[in-house]
Amino acid sequence: MLLILSGTGALFSALAFVFIVLATLAFNVAGGLTRPSGSYVFFFSVLAVIMGLVVKVAIWEPAEVLLHSPVTTMGAYTGGMVAMLAAVYVSRRLSRKEGLLQDICSTEDMGLAAIGCVVGGFGLPFVAGLMASTGSALFLPIASAAGQLNRFLNMAVILGATYEIRKSGGTRSVNPAVLLGGTMLFFNGAFLGFSKEALFTPLLCWLASCAALRYRFALYQIVGIALVLLFCGYYMVPYCQYGRSVDAPDNTLAGRSSVSFSLITHLGEVREKYRAAVGDEARSDKGFWFFQKDEGFLDRLQMFGIDDALNTVTDQKGAFGMSPYIFYISSIVPRVLWKDKPSISMGNTFAHEIGFNEDDTWTGISFTPVAEAYHEAKWFGVLVAEPIIWILLFVISDSLCGDLRKSPWGILTFALFAHQAPEGALQGAFYMMSYGALIVLVVAYFSAYLMPMLSSLVTPPKRNVVPLGTDGGGRRGAAFANARPAPLKR
Repeated sequence: MLLILSGTGALFSALAFVFIVLATLAFNVAGGLTRPSGSYVFFFSVLAVIMGLVVKVAIWEPAEVLLHSPVTTMGAYTGGMVAMLAAVYVSRRLSRKEGLLQDICSTEDMGLAAIGCVVGGFGLPFVAGLMASTGSALFLPIASAAGQLNRFLNMAVILGATYEIRKSGGTRSVNPAVLLGGTMLFFNGAFLGFSKEALFTPLLCWLASCAALRYRFALYQIVGIALVLLFCGYYMVPYCQYGRSVDAPDNTLAGRSSVSFSLITHLGEVREKYRAAVGDEARSDKGFWFFQKDEGFLDRLQMFGIDDALNTVTDQKGAFGMSPYIFYISSIVPRVLWKDKPSISMGNTFAHEIGFNEDDTWTGISFTPVAEAYHEAKWFGVLVAEPIIWILLFVISDSLCGDLRKSPWGILTFALFAHQAPEGALQGAFYMMSYGALIVLVVAYFSAYLMPMLSSLVTPPKRNVVPLGTDGGGRRGAAFANARPAPLKR
């Protein structure tokens, strides 16, 4: 109703209403945020569609004003949610009730594993860099695999928070492993790499761990979280966006650190430069926006504009074809077995179709899986091919991780889905059911069995206090056990 009152067409508004109802139903059928499939439904529906509609109502702007094919775009989202609901319903009947990784680590070991994950997450990039620098045909694939599988800093935050909440009975949620892991994630990803995903990943991992264990936040924590989010949205998102366009004098750690430090110490100027680059003038030249004015970080919490551009090209030129499916399946083969495996970015290919620079062969534009499915095979792609992919993804992720309240490994999948579900396209779904599942599997077993031993490198050994009258194993010595009390003298 509010959409209609703000000037949006009745058909678009009706489709939006149906989408929200179906998304709510699919979310509940999937098990909510307690299952990986439920988190996928949540992040897709909220970050691709619902948040954009909420902002449109808040600024009292018609939802269709900048869209070229608004009914097609909203209709594709609604059809995609029908397919997602069907996929969730089927996958719940095919998935294991208990996750394969659910009980591989005790609470006590999680504390040691969190420390080991900090050590491993910090040291693994250096080891991989040394291997890559050798140029060896043997070490290069290992270094590449190590870089892709390294999610140990994420796991340090998750395991550290889980351990602290359980150990304290719900009174604490932060310990040194959480702080160190989160700081390193921010430094490597957001500060040096200008990644918005890395900017929010530490907070997301911590919040998801707290939510899974029903941790009760104090008022000061709630206020602090709100202030951090406001600061990140107001200053750090422009910092990450603008920083990508600034070239470092050299591709060394010192060179990148120098550029990052100069930008982060002038956040106000960086924000103004970013706003000037994406202001109303630039917005009127490109037809990929959803809001008429710059809404800052809120522009990133919807996918309407870019998806609508792709849907418009699909209606004008016809379907692209389903050849990308062949590439996605073949890309699962590791490069160590297929040395000449082609590296193709469909996000870059589709970006050229909607008008981006043809000379740019490296930038990949993000689309939702629904927009890609519609572009490749129209309604057959949305209603037939796409649900099959989602069924496989949900069965694999749910069977592997199980209940997020019992399995901290599922929280890692939760964090990965936060990016892949709304803007990873279909390539993201194929990635998550193959390499994403492998990442979770490797990180879980390494964290459960190797990282507690690795933590001994940085933690002092525990002193075993031998009780009086016992041998070294805690058993009472024979002399003590056979001793009899002396008779009392009268």
